[in-house]
Amino acid sequence: MTNRKLFRVKVKSGTLVMGERTMVMGVLNVTPDSFSDGGKFFSLKRAVPAALAMERNGADILDIGAESTRPGSTGISTEEELRRLLPVLQALQGRLKIPISVDTQKSEVAEAAIAAGAEIINDISGLKNDPAVAEVAAKHRVPLVLMHMRGTPLTMQKGPFAKSVLRDVTSGLRRSVTIARRAGVAKSQIILDPGIGFGKSHEQNYELLAKLSAIAKLGFPLLVGTSRKGFLGQTLARDGKAAAAEERVWGTAATVAASILNGAHIVRVHDVEEMVQVAKVADAVVRGGR
Repeated sequence: MTNRKLFRVKVKSGTLVMGERTMVMGVLNVTPDSFSDGGKFFSLKRAVPAALAMERNGADILDIGAESTRPGSTGISTEEELRRLLPVLQALQGRLKIPISVDTQKSEVAEAAIAAGAEIINDISGLKNDPAVAEVAAKHRVPLVLMHMRGTPLTMQKGPFAKSVLRDVTSGLRRSVTIARRAGVAKSQIILDPGIGFGKSHEQNYELLAKLSAIAKLGFPLLVGTSRKGFLGQTLARDGKAAAAEERVWGTAATVAASILNGAHIVRVHDVEEMVQVAKVADAVVRGGR
């Protein structure tokens, strides 16, 4: 079990204290083709109530993504991403007390999202797709999540996978941090994500969860997203058929608990109400019952 270092990350609406307890980031996909919900929240009519429900159920941060990055996806244009994202951000202005993170790899989208009320940028490419995302984060002094991804969503699960996943992830994250720092992003505003499911074999995902403490040594808060991912579907397979996304809640719960026990500061989840309970109990174990 890992003792988490305490971090204070500043957002426009205040300060996020990370490490005293686990923060829960709720996922809202405003896409027609998400692997996890199949476009359930693609319409504004459904997206806004879902966001409010996540806050009500205990989410500390809301992460909104308008471009699917499921394995095999090809991406969308900046214009299409903004067309999906901005109406949701605008509809939520003044209605949420928790900060909004925008899940994007594009600097133009990040800029527009911050103007519309987003307070955190979450770049799954770790600045590989558009390094100018770091310039946007530095200009607005907002936190920047840097995730490790091997390859692109289109090709990442086709391999070849890294011989040493831990070395690949740590070296990749160091490169991302270097780009961010050179662009002027404060060290205190950087959060790292090992990128579970993004260019890793099923076995490597479990290895990363077991070895999170090694990634924590990089000196930044850790965000871990395992929710409903494909490696869980394989582990929970029956009769050779992978468990469907909606059947992976309990498997997700196990990995959320493991992430917390191994040092995660933030867990990114779809099933907020259930994972808030998991986080509370795992935090109690970390505190030793205190």
